Amino acid sequence: MAIQVGDKIPSVTLMQATAEGPKEITTDALFAGKTVVLFGVPGAFTPTCSAKHLPGFVVNVDALKAKGVDTIACVAVNDAFVMGAWAKDQGITDQVVMLADGSAKLAQALGLELDLTARGLGIRNQRFALVAKDGVVTHVGVEQPGGFEVSKAEAVLAAL
Repeated sequence: MAIQVGDKIPSVTLMQATAEGPKEITTDALFAGKTVVLFGVPGAFTPTCSAKHLPGFVVNVDALKAKGVDTIACVAVNDAFVMGAWAKDQGITDQVVMLADGSAKLAQALGLELDLTARGLGIRNQRFALVAKDGVVTHVGVEQPGGFEVSKAEAVLAAL
């Protein structure tokens, strides 16, 4: 079952793309004592993800922070090197934490995995965005296949 409002973010270790290279980060550390917007994309460098989803959160960083968001994080079922390259390609510095869920552990723990093996892409994230306060989900928007409405930055802003 997919994560819902009131649920606690599952405890998973991810890799964070940093200027110094990949580093481990747990969801416990990422969410503890903070308001976090986490948005998941099917893959780095994919069309909607690169043209709309990630850029929308970058453009709205200040507005999200003004509404009390401490951290904005993007997660994809890619490795940390791909996430780092995507961040560089998109001009991301520290506005968005770029997280790699290479084995889809978080995607599966959230119940938001998407099986794209028939397209040669393996298990990925569904497109989603959630808000959590101190690790407890207060808002979640999961897109229908091919959709891009409930997980975009503007929808998250409207929910805050």
